[in-house]
Amino acid sequence: MTVAMLRSVLRRSSCSSTAAAASSSSVLSRRGFASGPAPERKVAVLGAAGGIGQPLSLLMKLNPLVSSLSLYDIAGTPGVAADVSHINTRSEVKGYAGEEQLGQALEGADIVIIPAGVPRKPGMTRDDLFKINAGIVKSLCEAIAKYCPNALVNMISNPVNSTVPIAAEVFKIKGVYDERKLFGVTTLDVVRAKTFYAGKAKVNVADVNVPVIGGHAGVTILPLFSQATPRANLSDDEITALTKRTQDGGTEVVEAKAGKGSATLSMAYAGAIFSDACLKGLNGVPDVVECSFVQSTVTELPFFASKVKSLLVRHLTLYKCFILVLSLVRLGKNGVEEVLGLGPLTDYEQQGLEALKPELKSSIEKGIAFVHGN
Repeated sequence: MTVAMLRSVLRRSSCSSTAAAASSSSVLSRRGFASGPAPERKVAVLGAAGGIGQPLSLLMKLNPLVSSLSLYDIAGTPGVAADVSHINTRSEVKGYAGEEQLGQALEGADIVIIPAGVPRKPGMTRDDLFKINAGIVKSLCEAIAKYCPNALVNMISNPVNSTVPIAAEVFKIKGVYDERKLFGVTTLDVVRAKTFYAGKAKVNVADVNVPVIGGHAGVTILPLFSQATPRANLSDDEITALTKRTQDGGTEVVEAKAGKGSATLSMAYAGAIFSDACLKGLNGVPDVVECSFVQSTVTELPFFASKVKSLLVRHLTLYKCFILVLSLVRLGKNGVEEVLGLGPLTDYEQQGLEALKPELKSSIEKGIAFVHGN
């Protein structure tokens, strides 16, 4: 994969609202890589020696907006760093291994990407996955709070519906929480929705936009195909099938790999796309809109999925009319600048929204309880 190829896919990575989609050509031209020198930006990847971490490290090395790439894992990272460092692109690469080097890996980071943890395997329940990854995420976030409290944090470690609340609670305890700077990376749901929709609608996938709201697991994933562009005359049965396939995309890959892996390559791609959007936002590029699981304040409803400019943010702080939900948001120099509304929903989508709330609420509560129970 060449740098030119990466640039091409990154230019068309936006997940926009219906209004933004109408002016996609002008937005994309503004979001292209700058021709002049970019600001110095350090990106740290925690879990860089893993199945997602290695291809993600490669893709971040190809990104010309990165000047310093810090790769961390409990073991194996020096080899990954040495391998990636030979690629003739801008960033300087350093590898760190073991808890004693975690501080060095994080110090001065502008963006921290966390794919650390174990992947889901056949027969593994979300609770099984939670028990392992929750502790890993908690300890990493404690280090982030100490060494780079102002960094944007991109959470990939599953289950995202619980690990993002874990991170938020850790940062609150440490006194460094800024809801604008914490993201659950749900871009893979958008990538899948675009791919599946394009195949069914017989349109160029590069031109497709599909908003995805809710959460990042099973029925909490709600693609809004009624707002997809270009418009296609798909039947109700086709929309239902597309929704189901998007929700079960992870399981499809796990089963196809026969228990020997999960969605690592596509997740690395999605993580790189989202991190590129964050870098552009930090660098002042206008109209950067993506999907993400973030905190957003709502009014009457204790749970609500909303669109935001710059990034899709999902929010759910229990008991205070907040909701962690996947929505559309705009990214800027301080992270989230604006959360957008949902737009019009069909009856099917409205039913899906109501159906996802109990499970999403439960997952968020579990993450919060884990931090305070420990």
